Amino acid sequence: MNLAIFGAKGYALGVYEAIKSLYPKRIVSFFIVSSLSGNSNVLGGVPVRELSAIAKELSYNEKQSLEIIIATPENIQAEIEESLENSGFHHYIRLNSERWNELMKMFHIRLNRFLPLSALPVGYNKPFVRLFMAKSHMDSPLNEQPMLKDFIYPLQVGASNAVSKIAVFTDNNGESISSKNSNYCELTGLYWIWKNKLCVDCNNKVDYDCGQYYGLNQYRRMLEFSEDDLLRLCDNDVDVVLPYPMPYEPNINAHHQRYLKDIDWKAMLAALREIRPEYAEYFPEVLKQKYLYNYNVILAKKAVLRDYCEWLFPILEYVEELSVPKGNERSDRYIGYMGETLETLYFMKNADKLNIVHTGCKLYS
Repeated sequence: MNLAIFGAKGYALGVYEAIKSLYPKRIVSFFIVSSLSGNSNVLGGVPVRELSAIAKELSYNEKQSLEIIIATPENIQAEIEESLENSGFHHYIRLNSERWNELMKMFHIRLNRFLPLSALPVGYNKPFVRLFMAKSHMDSPLNEQPMLKDFIYPLQVGASNAVSKIAVFTDNNGESISSKNSNYCELTGLYWIWKNKLCVDCNNKVDYDCGQYYGLNQYRRMLEFSEDDLLRLCDNDVDVVLPYPMPYEPNINAHHQRYLKDIDWKAMLAALREIRPEYAEYFPEVLKQKYLYNYNVILAKKAVLRDYCEWLFPILEYVEELSVPKGNERSDRYIGYMGETLETLYFMKNADKLNIVHTGCKLYS
């Protein structure tokens, strides 16, 4: 059957690149979108077409011979299915996050990059793992409630501005920046972990071996770990686990252009040049490639995560001062978006020094 992909953002681009590499005999004829508004006319060298135009152009038999992969966020896939049915297309499949993760795993194994955690041999030593899940009293209800594993702990972020307490752990206890949540998003949770969990017993030798791992999830975006995955961490001396990165075309500049104002981007570049000039010098190389670590989710050795936080938060604090308007005069999530780009910069620059592996990220709707 002929093949098309519904979607035209990073999720769909990743699917296209994986299919091209893993199944070269399957040719993607075009991408389909509900509207070209806000989308490119071409993605990966393949045309992007509106559903209404395709529906008018194709005959009944051509529609029956077209297989469509729905590669979009899961919360809109049911609506897309209805649109496809109404337009005469009946051969389609949802690419949920589990299928996307498996596709990315095989794709990156094939290209020998972004090594999957599950590709490592299973060990025998299980580490101490604390993966906090950022959630807010303002979060909308999930259609599917995740079953939290025993190493995942809900952490209420923005708790200092909340009308109710929704978790045992809150980011306004101890040293915190909880009040900045409207700009920092889930990163107020990472700050709380840094100051109140990672900076305890800093001279303990166990910080520097495989004894302890800490990290952050979001309540809608959760790193996936099996019991075998936990046993892979220590015996393979894993430093960091990150989600499979998302591709952007032509490079990750497309991400900041979509989510950040130009004046805020310049403030971040200025902060890097002032505080971490060696990273500012390397940054253009990262921006020229197409892969970005989304969502600010991570699991790492205690000492490694502490080193990252000690690097990250002074930069973000300086960005707030350089921003126009300043960070304390606004509420638009811009710091959270910057965190994704800075996470990508930090771990790509240190890829030769750290043992970085990857796992799927389950997206809940």
